[in-house]
Amino acid sequence: MAKHNNILHNNHFRKDWQRRVKVWFDQPGAKKRRRNARAAKAASLGLRPLKSLRPAVRCPTLKYNTKLREGRGFTLEEIKAAGLKKKDAASIGIPIDHRRKNKSEEGLKLNAARIQAYRERIVVLPRRTKKNKGQRPDIKSLDTVRDVAAAFPIPAGVASEAPRAITAEEKEFNAYRTLREARATHRFEGGRKARLAKKEEEEKAKK
Repeated sequence: MAKHNNILHNNHFRKDWQRRVKVWFDQPGAKKRRRNARAAKAASLGLRPLKSLRPAVRCPTLKYNTKLREGRGFTLEEIKAAGLKKKDAASIGIPIDHRRKNKSEEGLKLNAARIQAYRERIVVLPRRTKKNKGQRPDIKSLDTVRDVAAAFPIPAGVASEAPRAITAEEKEFNAYRTLREARATHRFEGGRKARLAKKEEEEKAKK
């Protein structure tokens, strides 16, 4: 029993919950609406690619970092390595992500190669003006591929190794000890260099 002069509980258990139930009856209609919107957008784009080219980036966390997925945009270093300028990249459907940073040389080369391959296949039509009115190429004769994701798929992150027998050398190898020794070497490198420099100075002073 509750003690002291407290307020009595007045819990509201008779709420009109039927009015607050989330239903999904418009799902088929929404699906059709999205499909029609995609078709209308594709028709309005003409022969332009349906989507922008996306970079291949590593998934976060140790569990998934062996896999590659589509990123938001390319870094300025990748665009520069591909031989493009910032404004030129934006004009041909190559998005830029200012927040992304290149942490490895392999990733930089991979995305620079994706941009170069995209540039080789893309056909940039000049704007219609009075001067170049009759100089546009024949669009019907061009081999057009509008699905950029299918034309430039994201490569596999890490190729899985086939099973094999463990060698005698691998059995004798102590991975833990090797890692600890490498860590200690790296950790005490500065002190070791300082001691050697001090010893050399003392020897020069004696001479």
